[in-house]
Order: sequence, then C-alpha cells, then structure tokens
Amino acid sequence: MDENLIKRLESAVSRLEALSATGFRSGGVTEEVGYAETDASIVAYRDLESQYVGRVMSAAEKIGGQVLDVSKVIAEAFSAQKELLVKVKFTQKPDTAGLVEFIKPLNEVMGKAYALTEGRRSEFFQHLKTGADSLAALAWIAYTGKDCGMSMPIAHVEESWQTAEFYCNKILLEYRNKDANHVEWAKALKELYVPGLRDYVKSHCPLGPVWSATGKTAGSAPTKAPAPGAPPPPLPPPTSLFSSETTRPSPSAPKEGMSAVFQEINSGKSVTSGLRKVTADMKTKNRADKTGVVSVAEKEGRAAGSPSFSKSGPPKLELQMGRKWVVENQIGRNNLVIDDCDAKQSVYVFGCKNSVLQIQGKVNNITVDKCTKMGVVFKDVVAACEIVNCNGVEVECQGSAPTISVDNTSGCQLYLSKDSLEASITTAKSSEINVLVPASGSDGDWGEHALPQQYIHVYKDGQFVTTPVSHSGN
Repeated sequence: MDENLIKRLESAVSRLEALSATGFRSGGVTEEVGYAETDASIVAYRDLESQYVGRVMSAAEKIGGQVLDVSKVIAEAFSAQKELLVKVKFTQKPDTAGLVEFIKPLNEVMGKAYALTEGRRSEFFQHLKTGADSLAALAWIAYTGKDCGMSMPIAHVEESWQTAEFYCNKILLEYRNKDANHVEWAKALKELYVPGLRDYVKSHCPLGPVWSATGKTAGSAPTKAPAPGAPPPPLPPPTSLFSSETTRPSPSAPKEGMSAVFQEINSGKSVTSGLRKVTADMKTKNRADKTGVVSVAEKEGRAAGSPSFSKSGPPKLELQMGRKWVVENQIGRNNLVIDDCDAKQSVYVFGCKNSVLQIQGKVNNITVDKCTKMGVVFKDVVAACEIVNCNGVEVECQGSAPTISVDNTSGCQLYLSKDSLEASITTAKSSEINVLVPASGSDGDWGEHALPQQYIHVYKDGQFVTTPVSHSGN
C-alpha cells in the first residue's frame, strides 16, 4: 500500500479517536473531519504541505535560530489555510465583514511573521523578510470576484512571491559560496510558492474558493469592550490579508472629469446648444489689433522665460518589482546613491538634469536616457552601459564594463578604469565624445582621446571604404 496513504489513514484515525475521547459527537464536526480526509482539493493541499513545507522545514532545522522560527510560522500559516479551506466547503459566501472575521486566524499568523522582522536587524534579516513577505500569497483565499480589488488567485500568488523574491535573491547571492543549507532553504521556499502553491490554486481554485450554497453563515464576531486594567489589543500586521474598504467608485455615483464629458456626448442631447457663435469680427484675420508678425524683443522675452528643461513628472528613485531601479526627473541633486543592488537588477535614468548618481555595486545594465548635464558613477556592469538622447553627460566606470554605447548624444565624457580598457565602445549619431583613460604611471594625468565623428567614404574595388577624418595642426 502507498506509504502516503497509510500516513493519511493513520492521521484520520488519530483525529477521530481524539474527538471521541473529548466527547465531541456533533454531526457537523464529524462531517468536516471526514470531508477533510476524502476531498481531492484538501488531499492535494496536504500533499503540498508534506512535499514543499516539509522541505523548507528540513532545510531550516539544519540552520536553526531565527530561520527555524520563521519557517515554523510559515508552516503554521499553511496549516491555518488548510483549516479555512475545509470550512469553506461548509460555509456560505460571506459579506465583507464576515470575510474579515473568517480569515482572521490566518491574518494573526501573518502578524507573527511580521513581528519577527521588527526591532534591530539581525544577521538573518533577509530570511525573516523573505518569509514574512511571502505569506501575502496566502491571501488568494480572500478573492471573491473581479470587483474585490485583488488580482485573480493565480496572479496574486505570483505577484506576492515576486515581492518576497527580492530578499530571497540576496540570500542566494550571499550564501552561494558560503553555506549550502541557506541556499537550499531559499530554493525550497521559492518552490513552495512557485510552482507549489501556484499550481495548487491553478488546479483546484483558479477562480477563488468554492463556498457552499447551503452551509452555515460566516458572521462577524461582536466587538467586546476591554476589561478594566486589561492591556491594549495588539496592532495589526503591516500588510493585512484583506481590506474591508474598496476604492472602486459606485456605479450610481455621478461621473466626473472626462467621463462626464463623454457621458453627456453619448446621451444624445444637444451638447453644442450653449456654445457662442464666432462672428466675422472675432476672427484674428479680421482684427486690426492683432498681427502675425512677432517682434524680436517679444521672441527673446518668450525664449528667456521658458525653461530649457521640462519636468515631465515627479522625481523618483525606487526599485520596481525587485528588478529595475528607476531614477527619474531629478534636478540639482548631487547625492543620489543606489547602494542596495545586485547583478540581476538594471538601472534606468531618465529626464534628470544637473545631478550626480552613484551606483555602489554590480548591476546587469545601465541606461541613461534624455538627461542633461548628468553625472553617473558606477563600479561594474554585467551587460552594457547605454547613453541615449543625452546632452553634456559624464559617465565614469570604476570597475569593468564589456560594452558602452552612445546614441544620439551631444557632449559625452567617458572615464574608464584599468579594468574597463577593453570595453567595446559603440557610437551613433553622436558628437563631442571624449574617452579618458588612466595614465600608465600612478601619478600621471588622465589621457584624453576624442572619438571621431567625421568620416571619409571612398569607392575602391567595387565597394566603399570608410576611414575616420584625422586632424593635424601646430
């Protein structure tokens, strides 16, 4: 007989004996226990716990300490969700307040995980954050429909893990050559959610939990006043599983802005009835006080009053989806620093002016786009550093860079270190490109080399031969 089946049968017998010993004879309890042992979705969830959660716990026991503590909370959260999945089969779909009360046990376990990350940072902070953030994936059970404000269950699990994966990747980078147990724990935790939990949700609950049509009602618990002298209730965790508030507008609420405009246009009413008619004397061509000639003084005044740089949005310096650092619309900032990065992340600098950005670490790719008088200092780049549509920028590589490309840029100073002298530099539609390299001696000055921007094309032997223009003078 299958070993897993034997374990499940033994577990079922033990639970039934325990219920008999404590005197619980109610039909509802017996029905739920029997259902938990036979329903395909519950059996599959138990297999998920045995295979994936068991692997996480096995790796955590080899590490111990806080890693084992957060792993136990993860196991407790998955166990709490299993109990909720059983109750879903015997409970009618609740309203918002009832749903908040229904998933309260799972939310309390999440609070334990977030509590471990508070206070002074320990050496296992990355593990604690990975575990706590990953539990947000269990919130898929709160999905009640397309208007509930959540992504669909499968997408929610994937998106939640992407948030936790930022810290998980740090663990893999830090311990890949130090301790195989930490690497195994990080990989096991990732597989618990992707593909583990994701595939379970995809197979059994792709549209959310299936509530009972005739079961009991999940009502919200009445609030009780605290007893005199009792301590205040604990604060909720930073990320709640489910919010009872919704930001979606009511269908009956009046529309505003452009929605109201289009609504009135589509209503069939005479929306132009209130407009004034333009008579002949109102037209510019017929007005004596207007002319199409713009004076020199007026032209210079307009040019002086208009800024040379248009700010297209609010300034940003943030990491998006754990993969891409975005630095946008920074003006007059000389202290921009990115120090918490890794080789799988990219940096995109857009629309900055009179600023300096320092990238203190190895990244995969750097792109500087539409910047003016911008300075970028970085250490190492895995793929390439790209400078596009810029004017008067300075870029310094303190480490290594295999490829540097300059496109549609006017005025660019490239500073190369000794480790980046073999970099391949590609230019297109650019001018005033100077490359500075360190001198051979320790006290020597930088050597400046201007990249050619003019070429001579000569037709020889059936093809064109292109050579750069060389300039000489006293």
